[in-house]
Amino acid sequence: MVAATGMPRGPGVCAGIPGNQMSEEFAQPTAWHCLPADEAATRLTASFEEGLADDEVASRRAQHGENRITPRPGKGPLLRFALQFVQPLVVVLLLAGVVTAILGEWVDSGVIFGVTLINAVIGFIQEGRAENALEALARSVTSEVIVLRGGGKQRLPSTALVPGDIVLLAAGDKVPADLRLFRAKDLQAIESALTGESAPVPKHGDVLPEDTLLAERCNMAYAGTTMISGQGAGVVVATGDHTETGRISRLIAESPDLTTPLTRRMAVFSNWLLMAIGLLAALTFAVGMWRGESAFAMFMAAVALAVGAIPEGLPAAMTITLAIGVSRMARRRAIIRKLPAVETLGSTTVICSDKTGTLTENQMTVRELYAGGVRTMVSGSGYAPSGKIGEGHNVAGALRECLLAGVLCNDAGLSRSNRHWEVVGDPTEGALLVAARKAGLDERTLQKLFPRLDEIPFDSARQYMATLHEIEGVRLAYFKGALEQLLPRSTSMLDGNGLAVALRREEIEMSARSMAAEGLRVLAVARLAASTMSLDATSADAGLQFVGLVGMVDPPRPKAIAAVRTCHGAGIRVKMITGDHAITALSIARQVGIAKAGETVLTGRELAVLDDEGLRGVVRKVNVFARVEPAQKLRLVRALQANGDVVAMTGDGVNDAPALKQADIGIAMGLAGTEVAKDAADMVLTDDDFAAIEAAVEEGRGVYDNLVKFITWTLPTNFGEGLVIVAAILAGATLPITPLQILWINMTTAVFLGLMLAFEPIEHGVMRRSPRPPGTPILDAALVWRIVLVSVLLLAGSFGLFLRELAQGQSLAEARTVALNVFVVVQAMYLFNCRSLTLSALRIGLFSNPAIWYGVLIMALLQALLTYLPVMNRLFATAPIGWSEWLEIFAVSVLAYLVVGLEKRLRAAAAKR
Repeated sequence: MVAATGMPRGPGVCAGIPGNQMSEEFAQPTAWHCLPADEAATRLTASFEEGLADDEVASRRAQHGENRITPRPGKGPLLRFALQFVQPLVVVLLLAGVVTAILGEWVDSGVIFGVTLINAVIGFIQEGRAENALEALARSVTSEVIVLRGGGKQRLPSTALVPGDIVLLAAGDKVPADLRLFRAKDLQAIESALTGESAPVPKHGDVLPEDTLLAERCNMAYAGTTMISGQGAGVVVATGDHTETGRISRLIAESPDLTTPLTRRMAVFSNWLLMAIGLLAALTFAVGMWRGESAFAMFMAAVALAVGAIPEGLPAAMTITLAIGVSRMARRRAIIRKLPAVETLGSTTVICSDKTGTLTENQMTVRELYAGGVRTMVSGSGYAPSGKIGEGHNVAGALRECLLAGVLCNDAGLSRSNRHWEVVGDPTEGALLVAARKAGLDERTLQKLFPRLDEIPFDSARQYMATLHEIEGVRLAYFKGALEQLLPRSTSMLDGNGLAVALRREEIEMSARSMAAEGLRVLAVARLAASTMSLDATSADAGLQFVGLVGMVDPPRPKAIAAVRTCHGAGIRVKMITGDHAITALSIARQVGIAKAGETVLTGRELAVLDDEGLRGVVRKVNVFARVEPAQKLRLVRALQANGDVVAMTGDGVNDAPALKQADIGIAMGLAGTEVAKDAADMVLTDDDFAAIEAAVEEGRGVYDNLVKFITWTLPTNFGEGLVIVAAILAGATLPITPLQILWINMTTAVFLGLMLAFEPIEHGVMRRSPRPPGTPILDAALVWRIVLVSVLLLAGSFGLFLRELAQGQSLAEARTVALNVFVVVQAMYLFNCRSLTLSALRIGLFSNPAIWYGVLIMALLQALLTYLPVMNRLFATAPIGWSEWLEIFAVSVLAYLVVGLEKRLRAAAAKR
């Protein structure tokens, strides 16, 4: 059945691998990488020469299903709309509406239901939380593939694959399922989306130890990764949900939709508010009945109290304020996918950042060259050929020969598209082309002048590549590869003038170690004068002339250093979590300021032995985590959350998606990010720049400030209305305002006055504050005191003027109109107090938020209509009032403004002491 001659054999059985039963085989994870390829094929009843027969394919498809990720059912639109009505405050309003309808108060009931419906529609439209992460994962493995079946090659959709299929791979192919490779010729894969490893991974068919990390399983090809060079073949060992990509999808599905700091605080706030309203309403009803009032009148009074005390506009105000924050962030290149994420950014205490493509350019760049015994720095970053070699003088001798070898012994290409430079092929080879261009060496010109006569392709066993050229009548073979392979084969080296001198082995090795310690990947370059027109495996056995070393790195983004510094200044810790090598990760972390001198890196292998308690201790101290697998990223995020942190996680790969979803806010990269990462995230950065997070955090803090300002502004009205009702009951007086008038006050002022606070610009110094501790309430003691103060001022002003109007012989409708206008005008004046919770409105500028003035003018017009328009008088039981009443109303409002201003000044003076 199986022919795999020449394949290395390992142990007969790996731990964790069950017997040959197919149903068991795919119910448990199997360590295919530690099995010889022929034994893997035997277990799968597969043939490398023939593939599967059609009847066997049908049987296996019936057993395992199609090769696609199973989507998780999401919330339908009807359910999402219905959930808008289950908020505690809204439930109380609905009950009040039902009872008033039963009692025949149709206008009151209609207005209450209208208010709740408007809130629900706004929330439904703005929320839009479609769960697309699993659908994107399914799309990521959908492609066409060449399969060996029944002895012949067939091109099939990847969804048609079953375990045991033989898949043929070539450069450019997306891997359709998890494969155990049994043939690999110069095969290399880009697996950064799955493992975080930015460099191409050479593939082979050899057996590996059982404890080999995912990123180092070079005999496996994983679904969703891409082949960039060579050819190969493998047997399908896992499809659909059983692939590594499928395992990640399960991690995403198992991550709950977390509540945000704001929603948690609002839930606590709502519960306390409801308890207070319920007790106050019950007390009001009981006192009224004790005083001999009718049950109907007392019930309506209780309803009026509940309607007045509940901030009906708060849900809509929250949603719209967050939506305005979304619009502001979009202008700063941050797209918010989930509305509460706006505020969560302002609460963030830890940012966990991926390295590749997030803190770095995701573009390999040559940083240093060693040639002729001299180390030369290379400036510039990324694939754009802008920069200099050394001081920018003419490049000659061994240095030029080193760059020339990098161009000729190279299969990559460099092109410019839409103002962006792109590499076609291996990013490492692309970096060599870019470095050569900085020295004025154009690869296309050189490849035409010195065409390739023969080559030895790169092989993971040889660890080098060689090409043969004729240059000025001399045949030269250029080699590039691992230093440990080329240096032992070298017998001489080029000096600075390009002349052969004795090999300085220790100097070369010391330079290589120094580069590696700086986090650079080191590539060796050598040459050989050839006497034939061909190359073979024996060509490099000895006699090479060492040319130089090339040190390259995926460089940090230019703005990342400043962004990390700003985050630290704002009290936010930044941690790097990457699948890349430890030395590289630590070097980049030190360059961007995440790790200080002396700090260490923790690897995935070391994380694996820690229990949850131990991990919680580690994440408090360690800032750099390397060679981390997807499930470990998830564990790290959960450990930070268990410590009480509000976690933002950045990333761009499939491997980041579960942690992005688990984090309090997931941040994906818009350009380099996979669709999986974007769909799992709460926010997407359109320019992939870590620095945009700094702007987003600033906007998030501004949004939270504006929400607190709105709550501080609206609650005195609600409490004041409630106090007026209670005072009237206790005094045995007629209600100064009716439930319908209360709803008018609450809804119109919330929309045309309170919501104008959402347009307040960000206050200075917001990024010099520490993050809000996760457990702190929305309102501190100072703001609670201010709310009580303004509530009492509203009670005294409205109830006092109401009684005064009645005492002067005015009608009940006129007295109620005065009380109603006291609430509205005091709210308008108090609005200016709330533009800053600590500073005077004059200090922040009277006209720095024009929306405030527009809102006040519209509210004034509405109040005039309510007071003087006959139809409004009939609907809301109001009546026209005279100038003397307006003077009294404005006197009360100005007094309230001055009292609050004095309270802020006294509190600021006390804080300075």
